[in-house]
Amino acid sequence: MQNNITNLKKQIGIPRAISYYGNYPFYHGYFTALGIEIVLSDKTTSAVINEGCKYVVSDTCLPVKVFTGHVVNLLDKGVENIFVPSLQASSYKINNCSKIRGLPEIIRNVINRPINVIDPEINKTEGISFKDFCLKIAHTFGIYDEEFIKNAVQKGWETYNNFHKMTLAGVSYEEALKRAVTGEFSLENEVEVQPLSVVIMAHGYNLFDERISMNLIKKLRKLGVKSYTSLNVSKEDAKNSILELGEIQYWANELDLTGTAAHYMLNKKVDGIIALSAFGCGPDSLMVEEIQRHAKMRNMPMIHINIDEHTGEAGFMTRIEAFVDMLVRKTRKNLQKHNKFEIRNDFEKVSNDVTETEKEEILVP
Repeated sequence: MQNNITNLKKQIGIPRAISYYGNYPFYHGYFTALGIEIVLSDKTTSAVINEGCKYVVSDTCLPVKVFTGHVVNLLDKGVENIFVPSLQASSYKINNCSKIRGLPEIIRNVINRPINVIDPEINKTEGISFKDFCLKIAHTFGIYDEEFIKNAVQKGWETYNNFHKMTLAGVSYEEALKRAVTGEFSLENEVEVQPLSVVIMAHGYNLFDERISMNLIKKLRKLGVKSYTSLNVSKEDAKNSILELGEIQYWANELDLTGTAAHYMLNKKVDGIIALSAFGCGPDSLMVEEIQRHAKMRNMPMIHINIDEHTGEAGFMTRIEAFVDMLVRKTRKNLQKHNKFEIRNDFEKVSNDVTETEKEEILVP
């Protein structure tokens, strides 16, 4: 059930799922500047996933099951105001999937406990802007001073921009997030010198959740493989790469998948592509099929791994190890010919702050 939202305690619970992985630096800067205390759910565990599965029908996608489990985790902590943003369309007719779009209503209807769902909306198709999104959050908590809200938005972007620059420079997701939310800015990062490299096309909530991805990036590193992700590609480069393939952007988070994979594939910066997606995700299946077709045309090795709540680590790693072995065999002749490993250290140059246009499109899961 949902309580009447009046005189809310200035505290908000943010589930460590879905939009958290791409947008938390902004959320942290914005809510903190507004004077609203943030309570994060615990990191994903099997118990969190199982709890989420209890509340939704079995054919619900894994990310929504995980999100639901994190909401319950926050309620168990005594947090009643839960942040469930309504991320409809990041640009005109550039939509999120139906389950992401309906997430606030899903949470309201499946969790029969006292809960205040804080659901600011972005829907560029309907003219509901990022400014409206920020204003609704502030107004919900009884904050109406426009100059105060504007300064909080600027603080949010300052935090996000620092995170954005660090990841483009090659700083790991975990380290960049830690530095950004503590107000530290440093482009220092551990230089990875590996004989092989791959681009991982995946949503942040599938890839950077270590329980969901089975610590994929760290395990690839142990296998001698450097990983590139959407965080290492600018929005502009991702958009241009989709166009260069002769395709169009349809889904709001397509830059993280199609655009990222296309960028590295077209520039031949990697030895292979790993697609990681949740079982039964319609948009993902379309985007992966699209990249598979172009990868085949360019003789680029690619593997697609579906995950759900039943995915076991042993079988998951067997497929990854087999793919890496194939890449090694494919490149061995070239490596032996030059009697050395090719060193790849070509992260994108650090860009300027995100542009005004990108700010309007950045809040996607």
